[in-house]
Amino acid sequence: MSTSHTHMDEPVRAVTRRPLGRAAAVASGALATVLVGVSVPVTGLLAQYPLLSGQAIRYAIGALALYVWLRGSGRRLRRPSRRDLLGLAGMIGAGMLGFNAAQLTAQRYAEPGFVAAVLGGGPLILALLAPALRGRRPALGVVLGALVVVFGVVVLSGGGSWHGPGLLLSILTLLGEVTFTLSGAGVTERLGIVETCVLACGAAAVIGAVLSTVSAGPAAWPIPTVTQIVALLVLGVLVTAVAFCCWYVCVSAVGADRAGILSGLMPLSGLVTSVLLNAQTLTVLSIVGALLVGAGCAIGLRGKT
Repeated sequence: MSTSHTHMDEPVRAVTRRPLGRAAAVASGALATVLVGVSVPVTGLLAQYPLLSGQAIRYAIGALALYVWLRGSGRRLRRPSRRDLLGLAGMIGAGMLGFNAAQLTAQRYAEPGFVAAVLGGGPLILALLAPALRGRRPALGVVLGALVVVFGVVVLSGGGSWHGPGLLLSILTLLGEVTFTLSGAGVTERLGIVETCVLACGAAAVIGAVLSTVSAGPAAWPIPTVTQIVALLVLGVLVTAVAFCCWYVCVSAVGADRAGILSGLMPLSGLVTSVLLNAQTLTVLSIVGALLVGAGCAIGLRGKT
């Protein structure tokens, strides 16, 4: 890695190398989850574009943006070890390509509210599993906060129904979300946050492109419309490059268990976006659910990391 330092590089290094204060780290994680939540309507703009091809383009844009940022800060990619490759495989296979495929397919067999309700279990799984993987006991406050968030998400989403493989696909989506956080936590500690995201996004872009081409041939690569191009740029830059880095900044600072609680903000931000777009009506139940999610986040993020 380059050891050159310039005054202009300091903000970038501060965000991706130096530990942030607790408040800044939580804000970073909240920004990441909000960006993912509000991306739902944007993703819908790609409904008529081949799934894997769209994902490949999105991740290629994210990888390019992050690589330019990385080189601009005077740093270079580090070669991952075998242990890192295992973590990257979990991020890419389950947390990125697998998560998106499972989520979109699940919505064919289950109402969006049901998928969101199942995803709401993520904070509780991370609250229990993340410390266990490090040989620690789960923090009572974090578990309690996660339970409140889970309940809030269920109320917020309205539950919903499913048929056929809807339940299985929703559970796979949940596992993909959890795997993304747990698999990437160790890799980012060893290789760096931006470096890890560049490698993961670059590999996901290549794998997605190959799978799409093999499955559909030339038909997998139609010329996107102007609307689809805008959607791909937003997903690639904001929801991939920015959100991924912000998320792991939070995970590295407060731990995967506490950071996981913030994932409850995804359906909340999705609700706010839908209401602003007149796609959904604000109800008393959704307000109660939002308040519960907020209370759960406050409970779970209290105390020392």
